[in-house]
Amino acid sequence: MKFKLTTLFLVLTIGILSAQTKKWTLQECVEYAVENNLSIEQFELDLQNAQIDESDALGNFLPNLNSTVTASGSRGLSSDPITGSNFTAGIFTLGGNLSSNVVLFNGMRNKNRMNRAKLNAIAGQYRLDDLKDDIRLNVALNYLDILSNKEALKVFKAQYAFTEQDLKRTKELVESGVVPKGDLLEIEATAAGQQQQIVNGENQVLISRITLAQLLQITDYENFDIADDAFEIPPSDILNNSPKSIFAKAVGFRNDIKLSESNVELAEKDLDIAKGARYPTLAAFFNYNTSYSSRKQFDPITQTSSRFDLLDQLWLFDGITYGGQLSIPIFNGFSTRNSIRRSEIGVEKAKVQLEQDKLALETTVNQTYANVNSSFASYEAAEKTLEARRLAYQYSKERFDVGLMNAFDFSQAQARVDNAEAEVIRTKYDYIFRLKVLEFYFGIPIKLD
Repeated sequence: MKFKLTTLFLVLTIGILSAQTKKWTLQECVEYAVENNLSIEQFELDLQNAQIDESDALGNFLPNLNSTVTASGSRGLSSDPITGSNFTAGIFTLGGNLSSNVVLFNGMRNKNRMNRAKLNAIAGQYRLDDLKDDIRLNVALNYLDILSNKEALKVFKAQYAFTEQDLKRTKELVESGVVPKGDLLEIEATAAGQQQQIVNGENQVLISRITLAQLLQITDYENFDIADDAFEIPPSDILNNSPKSIFAKAVGFRNDIKLSESNVELAEKDLDIAKGARYPTLAAFFNYNTSYSSRKQFDPITQTSSRFDLLDQLWLFDGITYGGQLSIPIFNGFSTRNSIRRSEIGVEKAKVQLEQDKLALETTVNQTYANVNSSFASYEAAEKTLEARRLAYQYSKERFDVGLMNAFDFSQAQARVDNAEAEVIRTKYDYIFRLKVLEFYFGIPIKLD
């Protein structure tokens, strides 16, 4: 029994530790965000409403059916609902009605409402998918921001480790009288500045982790972290395509463009519905009525009065009415005409919005394309600068070790290397993100391989 309890404790402990140390990949973050984002949940509920509206539109084609049952009693002067005669006695009456109405023609408005409801459900799906696209991009941006901050922090710690070694050597040189004490103070100041960099770097990592956790609706910030894999520049053939070809493909599948196109179709259906009010409406109706009275009734066959039971009266005193109704609009204070004009304006506004959205997408693709080229050029320049700074630092270090350079100039050489390394990290992840965005507009899913 003791062995079983120990084993269970170890399993639970390992499970808890593994849960606390889970490292999220980009794919896991994207999938979790799409499944748990509150805005997505809200849009999904809106989509369900749109599907219910589609069911309502279908119901307009069907006849309605309603039934009423009325029971009443009276004393004193009363009126028999069957004969219409007045009398002074107690009476109990029961009445029933079954009615149905159906619209046969109303200017095709029911058909257009049905088509509009279907289009609205499709538009709702495009709206939901477009939101998911935006969330995927935001998750990727924040994920890469954490990676960038983590790499920068590693560089800060590595730089501080080198400075500690220089500090140790400088102390020995000062004690042996080779270099003045002022050089030691300069190295100590450099070390203090790098410690501050480490503190700031750790804070940036924490802030970026919290930002991504909030985007994923995760409140356990302390135990949330992403995989520590370092990503290099990924290979990509996207730049072999022109901005025009990338835009042409994006227009064909982007959900925001499909949403705008759906809005144009919705506006056109609204116009058709408004125009339908100019036509007559033809409806049919059917009514069935029956009643019962506790008062004696006159039997025309036997020429006597007697009290029929409930079922007999409901059968004898029932009646049916049916017919049709034609409503012709003649004048309604310009409301139909103005409704049509408003709908026509709505169509034009939707078309203008579609063109604006296409123009905005084309502008974004062109800017992203240019940014990919410029960010890669910046990355290459930063790498060359870093290589040159490192060579200059190595030369400065050799001179400093033999006393041919003071500590201030040596610390400046170190600072230039620090800045160059930070710039390489910044431009690398800036290029990766812009490249992934451009691929995303070309229909390539966001992945970090």
